[in-house]
Amino acid sequence: SLVVTTKEQFNPMSRVLNTNVEGNVKVMYALTAIKGVGRRYSNLVLKKADIDLSKRAGELTSDELERIVDIIQNPLQYKIPTWFLNRQKNRVDGKYSQLVSNAVDNSLREDLERMKKIRLHRGLRHDWHLRVRGQHTKTTGRGGRTVGVTKKK
Repeated sequence: SLVVTTKEQFNPMSRVLNTNVEGNVKVMYALTAIKGVGRRYSNLVLKKADIDLSKRAGELTSDELERIVDIIQNPLQYKIPTWFLNRQKNRVDGKYSQLVSNAVDNSLREDLERMKKIRLHRGLRHDWHLRVRGQHTKTTGRGGRTVGVTKKK
């Protein structure tokens, strides 16, 4: 950008939602380092927070960072549509939410445990370390087992 920031204002590494965010990358792409935040979601968050997309992540003020974190954690309060969120109609409480950082891993683990517990076909496939989504498994994904025919003497 044409705006030159002084050395004191620039932060080469920021900590946002338990994730290190690179300071010399543009804000939209820097936020994608946070698990559960992709390019489209980070673009939408920055537009809702009225932050210039051409800024670098290190140029953000602490006030702007707080605004970004608040929007990421409470997307429905800022009129982000439910179809944009990564956790829709949660099985436990039926709510729509955006999961970020550690919550993504926790919910995935809980979902897999639930599937295994109720002996769902998908859960069993996960348990057996097999392909889950209907792929062919006759020849691919043999996972380190020896392949081939031994020759008789």
